[in-house]
Amino acid sequence: MSVTADLAAAVDCGTNSTRLLIAGPEGDIVRRAVVTGLGRDAGPSGLHPGSVERTLDVLADFRTELDRHHVTRLRAVTTAAAREAPDGAAFVEAAAAVLGVVPRMVSGAEEGRLAFAGAVADLPPTTDPYLLIDIGGGSTELVLGVERAEDWVSLPMGSVRYTAEFIRRDPPAPEELSALLSLVDLHMDDVRREHPGMAGEVAAVGVAGTITTVAAVEIGLLVYDPEVIHHFVLTRAAAEDVFRTMATECLADRVHNPGLPRERADVIVAGCAVLVGIMRYLGLDRLVVSEHDLLDGVIAADQWP
Repeated sequence: MSVTADLAAAVDCGTNSTRLLIAGPEGDIVRRAVVTGLGRDAGPSGLHPGSVERTLDVLADFRTELDRHHVTRLRAVTTAAAREAPDGAAFVEAAAAVLGVVPRMVSGAEEGRLAFAGAVADLPPTTDPYLLIDIGGGSTELVLGVERAEDWVSLPMGSVRYTAEFIRRDPPAPEELSALLSLVDLHMDDVRREHPGMAGEVAAVGVAGTITTVAAVEIGLLVYDPEVIHHFVLTRAAAEDVFRTMATECLADRVHNPGLPRERADVIVAGCAVLVGIMRYLGLDRLVVSEHDLLDGVIAADQWP
């Protein structure tokens, strides 16, 4: 393979997924996401060794892919799982040894700003500001802006975090979901009080695995196709319908829904609840789903340590 000097890449070690983007002047060359569950089963002493091992194995696979494409410009980030873990620095050191670059442990606010930059870059102008909704495994970022992020907040709610905190039965009990949704409302009360613009007239944009999965289930994709997902309009009615289906099925049945990856099936109910809770609270009738997100923002960022 000939060397292409214009290729750039970004790696994201997230709470649930480890992801890679290799991009060139003509667009994406490689965009991959593997559910490694870095933040799953984490305890007071830190990240679970099995989760760390799975993530490092995938990073080694990514390093091979980067070398195959002769990528020399690589940036990497870690998000909620690593930044909250007492042994997060040790994970960063181990990841750096595999990747050849030190992953940057971004704050929730920085994560949101980078995701916003990636998501809105190819969206058309709007009369209302964009509100980015980025539901991850460990945190949810809300970011408001027009061409760039102007206000942002990171909330401690996500698909992995809330599954561990609330979901005990299979399928989830109504009182478990009620408690989860009540906490979403409490967090959104804080958002409305401290970031009132987010509760105004906005053009909502949704990114990351929970939202793209809900879109894929709504469409009924037998094989995931990012071109079908990118800029798909997900209505609140459709999100509610997917949530209702996911929440009333046991895991053994849930995994058979077209569009739902088996490795996400155990945390999708909590992720759906966060999405539906936000849309209900803000009165959002729809949102535009974007495949472009944090990875794109990381590559495009002007400055990087």
